[in-house]
Amino acid sequence: VQVSATAKNNADRKAREGLYPIHDDNKDEVVSFNISGNDTFTFPRIQGADVAGKIVAIGKSVSEDRIGQRGLLDFNIYLNGNENINLTPDYYGHGKDGGYAEYIAVPSENFYHIPNPKLSDAELASMGMCSYQTGFRMLNASRVKKGDKVLVSGASGGVGTALIQMCRILGAIPYALSSLDKKDALLKLGAKSVIDRKDIKNLKRNILEATNGENIDAVMDMVGGDYTNIFIDTMIVDMKKRDDYPRLSIDGASSCNITKILWSKIYLYQVEIHGVSHGTKNEVKQLMTWIKNGKLQPVLHGAFKLSR
Repeated sequence: VQVSATAKNNADRKAREGLYPIHDDNKDEVVSFNISGNDTFTFPRIQGADVAGKIVAIGKSVSEDRIGQRGLLDFNIYLNGNENINLTPDYYGHGKDGGYAEYIAVPSENFYHIPNPKLSDAELASMGMCSYQTGFRMLNASRVKKGDKVLVSGASGGVGTALIQMCRILGAIPYALSSLDKKDALLKLGAKSVIDRKDIKNLKRNILEATNGENIDAVMDMVGGDYTNIFIDTMIVDMKKRDDYPRLSIDGASSCNITKILWSKIYLYQVEIHGVSHGTKNEVKQLMTWIKNGKLQPVLHGAFKLSR
């Protein structure tokens, strides 16, 4: 694939900075994304997980019809054939060379033809797997459905803007947690309302005011720290009015990697907590269909030369 655009994302940054600690006795350790048990992040390594480009050469078993196709990379390095689960994820730009380059070699099944002419190459790259696939996995893990009130933290970021759009596709109602200078853009994107993330002292009250006092059904958490307990509290206001368990999907900890939780609150209120990193093959297929059909809109801040 001749690379035409590559998105800048947190997965690349965190890998560079070693921000994937996994051992309780050393929470500040510098490690790589090493879930499979094999440290695949070896050097030299070309980063760049979200890749858009054009097929210019093929392997022996690939149809020649694919040459010239413009598309988007599913960045997962799959270690088994199960299309509904992905428990040992790795990805291009980490376990294998990625898109900060002129060309990249990938399995044909990982590169999806996206002929949608309304999307520029940079816009297509911005809809890559680090944001949209992660967001879709968060929603699926928490069984988000039509009518659910969903709180989205970090709403103005890549995953957050993807979540807002996908909530609307699913018929759910997204409430955005963000700085208020992003309010107009997030409302335009589909948020029901925007709650000020900076007012943490009154955050629970402000969230419940936005929902007219009703429970949040599911939380998509990317900030962690002191926020997470507040998020949980917004889901357990009146358990008699719930039709499903309180559900928390967490994909990051931009506020703090450590949260003190009263576990009796978790088990007595039967709160489900879902850790999310990468999605599945079947989820990717659904996302690519939405992108082809124009159901998802890219949120692009700007485009830069790789040298910048």
